[in-house]
Amino acid sequence: MTSRLSLSIERSGRWRRRLALVVTGLLTVVLLASSGSRAAPEQPWRVGTDPTFPPFEYRDNSSGQITGFDIDLIKAIGNQAGHPIELVALPFDGIIPALQARSIDAAISAITITPERARAIDFSRPYFEAGQAIVVRENGPNLTRLDQLQGRRIAVQIGTTGAIAASKVAGAQVSSFDSTPLALQELANGNADAVVSDVPAILYAIKAAHLSGLRIAGEHLSSEVYGIALPTNAPITGTINKALGELIASGRYAALYRQWLGAEPPVLPATAPSLQGQSSPLAGLDLALLAKNLLKGAGITLLLTVLSFSFGLVGGTALALLLQSPRHLVQVLCRLYIDFFRGTPMLVQLFLIYFGLPALLQTLDVPFTIERLPAAVTALSLNVAAYLAEVLRSGIESIDRGQWEAADALGFSPVERMRFVIAPQAIRRVLPPLANEFITLIKDTSLAAVIGFDELFRQGQLMVATTYRAFEIYIAVALVYLVMTTSASLLFKRLERRLSLPS
Repeated sequence: MTSRLSLSIERSGRWRRRLALVVTGLLTVVLLASSGSRAAPEQPWRVGTDPTFPPFEYRDNSSGQITGFDIDLIKAIGNQAGHPIELVALPFDGIIPALQARSIDAAISAITITPERARAIDFSRPYFEAGQAIVVRENGPNLTRLDQLQGRRIAVQIGTTGAIAASKVAGAQVSSFDSTPLALQELANGNADAVVSDVPAILYAIKAAHLSGLRIAGEHLSSEVYGIALPTNAPITGTINKALGELIASGRYAALYRQWLGAEPPVLPATAPSLQGQSSPLAGLDLALLAKNLLKGAGITLLLTVLSFSFGLVGGTALALLLQSPRHLVQVLCRLYIDFFRGTPMLVQLFLIYFGLPALLQTLDVPFTIERLPAAVTALSLNVAAYLAEVLRSGIESIDRGQWEAADALGFSPVERMRFVIAPQAIRRVLPPLANEFITLIKDTSLAAVIGFDELFRQGQLMVATTYRAFEIYIAVALVYLVMTTSASLLFKRLERRLSLPS
């Protein structure tokens, strides 16, 4: 009896210990979960910005991080609201399409609040007051008003209010660039008469880039305010407005303003003056205007392609023939040329020829400028020549050596041998890769947009910057490219059939 009682007590003790362990474990899990939930950070906001607009947003050379007044402000807003900020670098004309696609939560990039933009996206309360200015060369005319720019060459950053203002000037030749510093470099190189952009960005760019010989002729041509851009009906709009208002009230906004701009901030309105009384819907896409602009851009694309391929074919042929030279030095020089232009991006080559070369020569007091068409054709032709040289060389070397020896036996000179025996056979063999290079060049001409060329892709960008209908416009651009490349492919196939020898 005693043994049974002791056994029962022992079993009861074991169950109590097990129950205590289970309860302790459950309490531990609950405590850890509650502690983890309190420690978990809020969901970060993905904020888009174009880091090419100092002092508002730019990439610091020493750290490689994006910094600027806008960046410090959005980080302060995120800290105030309890949300970390994840910056997303975007081109300026791609910010609104990204917001419409909701691939980012917000954007801060010195974006002026306008009625047209407010019909496509939402804005926070204004956080900065700015105005447009006209920049000219030191020895240029005193252009203080927009109407004085009629018939002149104006450089702007694509998608900005400065670009919109310049597009309304009668007879003006407007060139759009991806950033304000590039537009200012265009002016400094003598390829533009004026630049229209925001006053703080102009002052900072001239100072930071040491662009001598430029001055502001007309200042504060307009009064506008910047806002944080948001998708339509974004749930975080109220949170951002509250945090921004708290920063302004506490004086932290004024401290940031003084730190970056060296002045006292103005009193900001609660809503953008340009939106008062504006409630009309976003205008529809003008298909006739879209077709007109894309056809114009396609014509420029084809012009660039034909000219560049023709000159590149001449240069590539010369290089391929020189590579057959018995002189080692000639072969080495040709190989260096080919390796350089095949081993460096075409975009870099465009910048070197159009922006870099004039800037270098002008620092040496050599007055030199180059127009966009010669610069684009030169860069594209030099690049294409390097690729075609290898194509043609492989075609020439693929001809059986017996053909060479037969031509020599018939008494042909080296030129006659190449012209009547080797070249006709080589051309038939290299025609497919030549067609591929031509089709690739049609698409590569879009790179000329970076130097202000209004080719097909840039025409699409310009329409997106004013209509904010990115999907429809870029689909139309892609279809036009497809028509051109398919047509080129069919033409080369027909040529290949005509040149093919009968079996």
